[in-house]
Amino acid sequence: MSKLKYVVIACILIACMLQVQAQVPAQTIPDFSFSGPGKYPFTNKDLAQGKPLFFLFVDPGCDHCQRAVQAIGEHFAAFRNAALYVISLETREKLGLFMDKYARTMKGWKNVLLLQDNLNQFIVRFKPRRYPAMLLYSPKGQLIDYEDNAASVFRFVKPLGAGTK
Repeated sequence: MSKLKYVVIACILIACMLQVQAQVPAQTIPDFSFSGPGKYPFTNKDLAQGKPLFFLFVDPGCDHCQRAVQAIGEHFAAFRNAALYVISLETREKLGLFMDKYARTMKGWKNVLLLQDNLNQFIVRFKPRRYPAMLLYSPKGQLIDYEDNAASVFRFVKPLGAGTK
């Protein structure tokens, strides 16, 4: 192969790499359908009205996810007025065991709903960068904050305490 062909291939590869950008989380709540309680569909039309909406996308085997739910449980006061949706690609049984083990303090919270993403929609529609994906939306469905660092749960405490208009 001539030097020119190598240069052309290198330029094409560099151009492609420059166009690759980090995924930007959904700025508004997208349409979705997850499996809810009793395996009934739960869609964006079923979301709580008039309160902040907190989505937590987890993998039960992920230690960062385990720490994130523990930290949320420790900050109950801040999260009590928000609707919390814990979503996983895993089965409802695995998600339930995960919550029993790592989120015992959240057990019995009426504002927490466990959802299974059996159609693999969360990654495509909400566009998280990695686990655990924590997205806080206003009652009107606008993204307030996104975080995927389990140690940064505290970032949500202030906006939730302020009511997130």
